[in-house]
Amino acid sequence: MKRPERTIGPMPISLPTRTPVKAGTATHCPYCALQCGMNVTVDVTVGKTVTITPREDIPANAGGLCQKGWTAGELLTSGERLTTPLLYGRPVGWNEALDFVADRIRAVQEEHGPNGVAVFGGGGLTNEKAYQLGKFARMVLKTSQIDYNGRFCMSSAAAATNRAFGMDRGLPFPITDLARADAVLLAGGNVAETMPPFVRHLTAMRGRGGRLIVIDPRVTATARQADLHLQPTPGTDLALALGLLHIVITEGHVDEDYVAARTSGFDAVRTSAAAWWPERVERITGVPVAQMRVAAAILGDADRAAILTGRGAEQHAKGTDTVSAFINLALALGLPGREGSGYGCVTGQGNGQGGREHGQKADQLPGYRRIDDPAARAHVAAVWGIEPEDLPGPGRSAYELLDALGTADGPRALLLFGSNPAVSAPRAGHIAERINSLDLLVVSDLVMSETAALADVVLPTTQWAEESGTMTNLEGRVLLRRQAVAPPSGARSDLEILRGLAVRLRGAEGFSTDPREVFDELRRASAGGIADYAGITYERIVAETGVFWPCPAEDHPGTPRPFLDRFATPDGRARFVSVEHRPPEEDIDHEYPLYLTTGRVLAHYQSGAQTRRIPALNAVVSGPFVELHPDLAERLEVSSGETLRVISRRGETEGVARVNPAIRPDTVFMPFHWPGVNLLTNPALDPVSRMPEFKVCAVRVERAG
Repeated sequence: MKRPERTIGPMPISLPTRTPVKAGTATHCPYCALQCGMNVTVDVTVGKTVTITPREDIPANAGGLCQKGWTAGELLTSGERLTTPLLYGRPVGWNEALDFVADRIRAVQEEHGPNGVAVFGGGGLTNEKAYQLGKFARMVLKTSQIDYNGRFCMSSAAAATNRAFGMDRGLPFPITDLARADAVLLAGGNVAETMPPFVRHLTAMRGRGGRLIVIDPRVTATARQADLHLQPTPGTDLALALGLLHIVITEGHVDEDYVAARTSGFDAVRTSAAAWWPERVERITGVPVAQMRVAAAILGDADRAAILTGRGAEQHAKGTDTVSAFINLALALGLPGREGSGYGCVTGQGNGQGGREHGQKADQLPGYRRIDDPAARAHVAAVWGIEPEDLPGPGRSAYELLDALGTADGPRALLLFGSNPAVSAPRAGHIAERINSLDLLVVSDLVMSETAALADVVLPTTQWAEESGTMTNLEGRVLLRRQAVAPPSGARSDLEILRGLAVRLRGAEGFSTDPREVFDELRRASAGGIADYAGITYERIVAETGVFWPCPAEDHPGTPRPFLDRFATPDGRARFVSVEHRPPEEDIDHEYPLYLTTGRVLAHYQSGAQTRRIPALNAVVSGPFVELHPDLAERLEVSSGETLRVISRRGETEGVARVNPAIRPDTVFMPFHWPGVNLLTNPALDPVSRMPEFKVCAVRVERAG
C-alpha cells in the first residue's frame, strides 16, 4: 500500500500534563558529548517550573554550563511536546498505533524480505536504547539495514583511530589532562560555541603558560582565544597537517626513541612527508610558512602536548585521511600513550561514543565488535539466545541507507528514533524525496520535527529528564542520567516502544523496559569486546561519578588512559598511515565561485528540533544567516541584515547577511540548525568512514529578490 505523501507543514501542539516525582535530582545535560553534570529541581509551588543548576562533581564541566544547558528545563514544560500517537496526523491510542506499525512491517517484509524494513537511530539515545534498537533490528526484524546519525559526526575520527591505535575512543585520556599540557592544537573545532565548558580546561592550560593553536577557516570564538590561529582554505586541513609534519621532521622535533619503541610504519610516512614542503603547502592552504613553523616549534618544544580534531577537519570525503595525518603528527612528536599528552577527537553528540559502540552502526555489534567477525557473532548471539547464522551481516551506511529508501532494491519502510535527517542529512531535499517514496515511515520523537511531519506514524517519546539511562561522554566515561520528572501522560520511552513492537512481531522475551536490566544485558554482550562494559554498574557510576571503559570486571578500576603501556593493536604498536592530500570533491569554479562551510552556533544544537523551541535561545539567534567577508559584501553590494540567497548544484536557501572580517573572502559560513542549509551540502562520501562532505562545497551568493 502506497503511503499518502506528506509535506513539512504546521506542527500540531499538544499541552502536556505532568506530576513531578523528584526534586534536586543529580543528572546530566541533554545536549553535547561533555555530558555536563546538572541538578534538576521541580518547584511545584510556581507552576511546576523546572530549575537547572550545575554540578561541581563532574570533571568535564566542574560547575559550568552553557546557554543550552541552563535552559534545558524549558523543553520539559514546552507546549510543543507530543503526547499522543498520530496516525496520518490523526490522534490514536497506543494499541492502534503499534498494531498498525506491526501489521505494515509484516506486509512490507512479506513482499520485500527482511531488508525491506530499515532502522535509523540517533547519537543522543542512551546506551540502553541504542543497544536495544540494534538488538531489535537484528533479532526481531532480522534486517541488516540499520545505521545512525552519528555516522555524520565522528565516523572519520573513529576510522582513523581504529587503524592507528586499534581502538576508537574520543579522548583516550581524561579531559582534565588538557589543563596540564604545555600546548594544544585544535583542528576544526569551535568548542567555545559548541561546548563552552570545555574551554575552561584550555584556559587553565594557558594560565599555566601553555599555548593554544587553532586551525579554522573562520576567526571563531575559539580562534580568538588562541595564541596562534592558522586560517586555511576550506578542505585543505590534510595538506596543512602534512606540512606541519614535514617541518617537525626537518627541524628535528621527531621523538625518535618513541617512534622506534612504540610505533610502526614511520619510514613510509617520513618519505611521503618529504613532498610537502612548507612553500607548497602555503600555496594550497593559504597559511603562511612562518605561521606553520611557529606551530611546529610550539608543539615540538612542549613536554606535554595534545592534538585534537573536530568536525571541521573530519566532515570531508577525505576526513579519515585528514585525521590520520594529524595522528601521524602526534605520533612523530611522541604524544599518544603518554600521560598528559595524546591525540583525541572532540566528539559532538551527547552519546555519539556509546551510540555506535553497542549496535546502531551498520557494521558493529555490542562492545564495538565487528558484525562480520565469527567470534563476535557467536558471543552476541549467545547472549541473545539465537544462532549466529540468524544475525544479518553489515548493512548500508547512514547516507547510503537514506539514499536507498524507496528504491527497487532499498528499504520500503523506515523506523526512525532520535534523528531529524530531513534537516541534518546532506542533500536534504533529495533525502526528503526518498522518505516520501516509502510505504511506511514511523518516527519516535518528543516534538514534531521536520522529519516527523513527513511520517505516517508518530510515536511520542520521553526525553532526557523523564527517564534513566547511561551515556558515554567524549572521554569514554560512562555516566548515569537519572529520571528527575515524570513524563507527560501519553508519552512512552523508546524501550517501551521497542517492547510493544517486539511483542507484536515475535514475543516480548528479551526486551525489558527497565533501563538497569537492559544495561546489565549490555554488559554481558560487550564483555570481552573492545568497548568492554562488563565491570560497570549503576552503583559504581554513582559512587565514582562515572567509570571509564574498558572495564572488564567489577573489581577493575576502569581505564582513563588506555594506551599508557601498549596500543590496542595486535603487536601493541601504534601504526603510522601514509596519506596524501586531494582537493575537495567539489571545488569552486566560475559558476560557483565561493566555498560554503557549515557549523554550529552557541545557542543551538544539531538540527535545532529541541533548541528552536526554547524562546531564550531563539532570542539569541532566531534563524539562518550567511557570514561573509566585507570584500565579498562590497562586490555583492550588500550590507548586514539584508537577505541573501545561497545556491549550490543541489539546491538553494536564504539567510540574513552578517558581514564579518573573521571569515576568508572566498568563503561563506551558514549554521545548519535550520531547514534549508543542508539542501546545499555535498553527499560525497569518505571511502573508509562513509562520512559525507558537509564542510565544503561550491556555491554562489546573490541578493534575494
